[in-house]
Amino acid sequence: MRVFLTGATGFIGSRIVPGLIGAGHSVLGLTRSEAGAAALTAAGAQVHRGDIEDLDSLRAGAAAADAVIHTAFDHDFSNFVANCEKDRRVIAAMGEVLKGSDRPFLITSGVGMGGGTPGKPATEDVFDRTHPNPRIASEEAGEALKAEGVDVRVIRLPQVHDPVKQGLISPMIEIARAKGVSAWVGEGLNRWPAAHVSDVAELYRLALDRGQKNARYNAVAEEGVTAREIAETLGAGLGLPTVSVPPEEVASHFGWMGVFAGLDMVASSVWTREALGWTPKGPGLIADLKAMDYSAV
Repeated sequence: MRVFLTGATGFIGSRIVPGLIGAGHSVLGLTRSEAGAAALTAAGAQVHRGDIEDLDSLRAGAAAADAVIHTAFDHDFSNFVANCEKDRRVIAAMGEVLKGSDRPFLITSGVGMGGGTPGKPATEDVFDRTHPNPRIASEEAGEALKAEGVDVRVIRLPQVHDPVKQGLISPMIEIARAKGVSAWVGEGLNRWPAAHVSDVAELYRLALDRGQKNARYNAVAEEGVTAREIAETLGAGLGLPTVSVPPEEVASHFGWMGVFAGLDMVASSVWTREALGWTPKGPGLIADLKAMDYSAV
């Protein structure tokens, strides 16, 4: 298949490209820069000029492909709500082009959308339509397209990591430096699921090649790593003391990250592994945090 890939030069997308090509697909990668075009060409992909602000460029890319994988997202988390609404519009725009066809459309969401019962892992069969996370906009856009016959497959992400980047944990490093301490909320027993970026990239390919129409997949290698263990590892790497922040001080200490800092986001991927034969092999989150060069962050 010819696959239109947004975020093709990004953290996850750049790992998806070689996997798709290695499996016999061709890739039409979205980029807005000369550097991005050069990287895509070097990787063996075709270049499609545009970005997620240009909906016409997205429609054109989708129209030229047999399948679409959407990984691009504006990761300015300080403007998270607006960026989630932007993603809603992006998904709707590309979905318009795919109506009336059987072309797969893989979109990206967060594992929290599958959480329905407090204390129990989020699962693929659940879509919590009342979830307060603004990222619900992505799945709402996907659900609207499913209702019109589009084959929308959702990849739900945990904290995706390597020794350089770790999702929401990366801004926690900046906060720890600014505050002079690495902190968790309360007892720090809330958990964040995680997966190595190479395993996540492989899951996108498997969901394309083996996936079921309108299915959801949890890209989870570790169901939950405690906030305290994460903070203690960051503290050791940064050479900072570690502390507990009481719930009433979360907003003042963590700023915009306070919305996420105390969440328990444990998630399961049992069904995903069985359905796709996905077997994560990459290092765990704590191993990557320990391997990190904190002086370079």
